[in-house]
Parts: sequence; structure tokens; C-alpha cells
Amino acid sequence: MSRRTTRKLSDEDRVLWNLVARSAVPLKGREAVDIPEPPKPKAAAPAAPPATARSAVPGTLPSKPAAPPRPAPKHIIDRPTLDKLAKGRVPIEGRVDLHGMSQDEAYFLLLSFLQRAHAGGARYVLVITGKGSSSGGDGVLRRAVPGWLATPPFRLLVSSHDLAAQKHGGAGALYVRLRRHAQK
Repeated sequence: MSRRTTRKLSDEDRVLWNLVARSAVPLKGREAVDIPEPPKPKAAAPAAPPATARSAVPGTLPSKPAAPPRPAPKHIIDRPTLDKLAKGRVPIEGRVDLHGMSQDEAYFLLLSFLQRAHAGGARYVLVITGKGSSSGGDGVLRRAVPGWLATPPFRLLVSSHDLAAQKHGGAGALYVRLRRHAQK
């Protein structure tokens, strides 16, 4: 038996819910429910600067210049290894095909596949995402998988990745180099 708890919505949640509720269309034969305007958020009073802050203009704080955004680290397999993979001189020890899957299905299948391959001592695997050109775009998985490989759950397993050679799927596949096991 579960116990249902009630909690109050925050002002942000209430505004968001009202926006969603306004965009809903009633079912056939039903009347639309009138949704009242959400209350306007109260403006917060400006905070007084701390007494220890020194600035050129009284009443303002010195501003810190914004740091430029850092580019995402590139985890690319080196050229000689890519050439060996393409020519078949370095074996591909596992393959996973993500064609036709939703992002959720593909994410969890890829994570479990890489965990099993890493546990089995595999070094190089092939991840087939497909090119996704049927809808006229780049393909959702083709764009998403490299981003997933840079997230913490995958970074524990993956040391680098790069596009596969044409005979292994080209732009619709990735070579993935798995990390070595820690020596005990």
C-alpha cells in the first residue's frame, strides 16, 4: 500500500503548469475549462551590497568578467590506430546496432553493451547508429551517441571514439576504444 503525499507547487511549477494547461485542446464533446491568469511573481527587493565590498561606484558590486566557454574535450582515436581498425589489422571485438531504437532504448542498450564488453576485456567495439537520412536530418542517434560517450557513466568505460571507416558503416558508425582494466 502506498501513501500519497501532497505537496504544494512552487511558483515556477505553477506558471509552467498553467502554460501547459492553456495549450491543451479539450476532447470532442467536452467544454474547455477556463484557466485563470497565473499570479505575477513578486519582484525581489534589490539586496544591499556587503559592507566589505569595494567598488568604483557606490552601491554597485564590481563585476567579474565572464570566462569564455571551454570547448568540450575531444576524445578521438589516433590516426595509426584508425587506419589499423579500417584495414582489419586491429580486431573489432564487439558490435552493437542501435537502428530503429528510441533514444532511451539505445542509451540503456549501449551502456549495458559497453559494460559487458569492458568486463569481458574487449578493447575496440563498433557502435552502429545509422545515418538517419530517411527523415532528411543527421539522425538523432548519430548526433546523440558521441555526446553520451562523453558523460560520466560512459567515461568510466570509454577512452576514445571516432567515426568508422566506410566498410564498417562510415558516418553511421563509431569505433569505440574501451579503457583497460585497472591492474590489481
